[in-house]
Amino acid sequence: MSSRMDDRQLQKHQLETHQLETQWYRVCSRLKAEIGDSAFDNWVKPLKVSQLEGSEVNLAVPSRFMRDWILANYLDRLKELWHGENAGVQSVALSIQPTTQSTTQSTTAAPDQENGPKDRVLAKPAPKTAPAATPGAWQSNGNIAAPLDPKFTFDQFVVGKPNEFAYAAARRVAEASSVSFNPLFLYGGVGLGKTHLMNAIAWEILERDPSRTVMYLSAEKFMYRFVRALREQNTVDFKEQFRSVDVLMIDDVQFIGGRDATQEEFFHTFNALVDQGRQIILSADKSPSDLEGVEDRLKSRLNCGLVADIHATTYELRLAILETKAEKMAMEAPNKVLEFLAHKITANVRELEGALNRVAAHTQLVGRELTLETCQEVLHDLLRANDRRVTIEEIQKRVAEHFNIRIADMHSARRARSVARPRQVAMYLAKQLTSRSLPEIGRKFGGRDHTTVMHAVKKVDELRDIDSSFAEDVELLRRMLEA
Repeated sequence: MSSRMDDRQLQKHQLETHQLETQWYRVCSRLKAEIGDSAFDNWVKPLKVSQLEGSEVNLAVPSRFMRDWILANYLDRLKELWHGENAGVQSVALSIQPTTQSTTQSTTAAPDQENGPKDRVLAKPAPKTAPAATPGAWQSNGNIAAPLDPKFTFDQFVVGKPNEFAYAAARRVAEASSVSFNPLFLYGGVGLGKTHLMNAIAWEILERDPSRTVMYLSAEKFMYRFVRALREQNTVDFKEQFRSVDVLMIDDVQFIGGRDATQEEFFHTFNALVDQGRQIILSADKSPSDLEGVEDRLKSRLNCGLVADIHATTYELRLAILETKAEKMAMEAPNKVLEFLAHKITANVRELEGALNRVAAHTQLVGRELTLETCQEVLHDLLRANDRRVTIEEIQKRVAEHFNIRIADMHSARRARSVARPRQVAMYLAKQLTSRSLPEIGRKFGGRDHTTVMHAVKKVDELRDIDSSFAEDVELLRRMLEA
């Protein structure tokens, strides 16, 4: 008897399910005719009818973003159409039920618009196993996001005057429990540490709260994914992927300049995340106001948060970076070598660290002692690439930095030895490293006579012969300027 009742209940449930699917099919057919194929495929087709409870029909939505869109644009019409098919339906509810590729489509899926309702196999979704919430867990977001570099943490970042403000801003955003600056916009030249700071922010956020979803990628990849979504007519998934994260980090934003469609999508993504209180972190090689090919309205949005610039490295910062890296590598590098590299490799930190890696590898593999000569030999191509025409102004600047005097002292009439000696060294190097005549050199040093330059050259030559420490200083300066 009980078995017969169970069969009847099952048959009744199947009949109700079939009727509900049929009604949903008709609702979809009418709505598709009203809004068009494209809008239907993007917004309505992914919906699934779940169940009918009393006077309320429940529809499953794959994402929060899609739910919000349906609520704003189609909910009232869905109510009307459902009521037209089933007078008992007075309301429509939307519940978020993310879909997975491994889940078999259930009987409650939206009916096929070509063939109408079909019998489908009801399968239980495979249980989802949540990844362990370990600190530093990286949310790949379907392989869209770029992997984080484990070396790029706050602990590994060398702070100096050129980058201290950007560093402080990055730490504040990473450690904040709520969104304080939105967006955080970091800008500076190539290889100055923007990517390092962005990675460090991501690591710190995930360390503090592994459940947060962080997406880090380049602007180029953002653009590529958007174009691909347009080509595949799958912009819904694209929007959801980028608008459902807790923290969105995009590197090298300048690359979206001049690309109107990408800027449009980025603009709306930006606004959607800000409205939801999500954190946005961006980087570029220029300030927002100076970005070429970027719309004014987007520039305005980028400027509304905290803009932090990273200045070109100073000699002191480059030397500190080299010393820190050499220590981590357990490398015994003479101070003269590190000073030479810090003076000579000024383009960016990436080249600076690469130069030290090459020198270290050479000494380990060949077994030669690390000296200025070997350093210059190993890095001859890199030094040549960084080489530029030596000017008297550059010589004066380098010598003044080395002897800790003002550049103005090079042109002054002061005759104190602490000033006169560096001035003579600069004249000597100008004679050795430039093609300028003696009178031209003299004019660059406060309008001095050519005989003064001749005397300086002679004096430096004499001191080099009798004072090895002085000779070493002059040689170091020459290598830094000439190599």
